[in-house]
Amino acid sequence: MYRRRELKITLKPVQLVLCIAFGLWLGAIAIAVSLWLAARLWPEQVQPVAQVLAPAIVAPAPAAAGDAQAQMFERYKDILHNQEAEQAAAAAEGNPRNLNKPKCQFWLQQNRTAPTDKSQANVLEFCY
Repeated sequence: MYRRRELKITLKPVQLVLCIAFGLWLGAIAIAVSLWLAARLWPEQVQPVAQVLAPAIVAPAPAAAGDAQAQMFERYKDILHNQEAEQAAAAAEGNPRNLNKPKCQFWLQQNRTAPTDKSQANVLEFCY
């Protein structure tokens, strides 16, 4: 009833080699154009970043190295203190006993909206 259609595939090696060569040539051209554009645009993008990072790249003097370590340690202590205060505030918020304490609720809200050392100290005082 129905005739089956036959698909005949003919292999033409010269045409296949030319197509592959053309594809490789187009790829090489695309890479060359990309590199050329990157070379033209790269200095414009890197220049502002290099100006900002230049002071940070210069090695500090030996006398300033101890001072820099002291500053880093102070920042570490501040970050640690802030993390402890945040954890304490989170624990105070999660405690159901604090729902009945108006002073605790007030200082929790103050600490949420405008955290200061005073509000953190008052959260620790009134919520525990």
